[in-house]
Amino acid sequence: MINDQLLSQVVIIDIQDKLVDVMPKSDIEKVVDVSSMLIQAAKILEVPCLYTEQYPKGLGTTVKKLQTLLPHSAIEKKAFSCLDESKFKSALVKSRPQIILCGLETHICILQTALALKEAGKAVFVVEDATLSRSSLHHQNAIARLRSEGIVITNIESVIFEWLRVAEGDHFKAIAKLIKA
Repeated sequence: MINDQLLSQVVIIDIQDKLVDVMPKSDIEKVVDVSSMLIQAAKILEVPCLYTEQYPKGLGTTVKKLQTLLPHSAIEKKAFSCLDESKFKSALVKSRPQIILCGLETHICILQTALALKEAGKAVFVVEDATLSRSSLHHQNAIARLRSEGIVITNIESVIFEWLRVAEGDHFKAIAKLIKA
């Protein structure tokens, strides 16, 4: 269980223009929308967000819908595991051991990052409805493998409501509006 938003941080991995273009059209819109909701909820609850871009010269930048919600620049990478990039490692908030992952592609960068973070002692949560691969089979295989490796597979509403814990207050009202939108 995600114990507290004060222990969490969000990592958005490689939701870039040219990667988005090769994803199944019916699924990628949902992934971008769910990732947007995750970023906005994190902002309301003051949960830090990092985002990466895999070789942006070739794959483009983070899609505009998400980029406009994120307060800083992307962490560029060439490694598939974010943890293999020194800038990423140094950008992680050390006092927040729960890492919430979303992005592309589930069977490559999400998988390798999640496994590396777990090995580094982090509690890792993958938001299944905010991840995707070009192939449905690859996505399903990665989710099964992550689960078998002890990574928590979750969904957007579970993350948000575990952060909130109660249905009251200004944060709840703001989040409820976000979910209804």
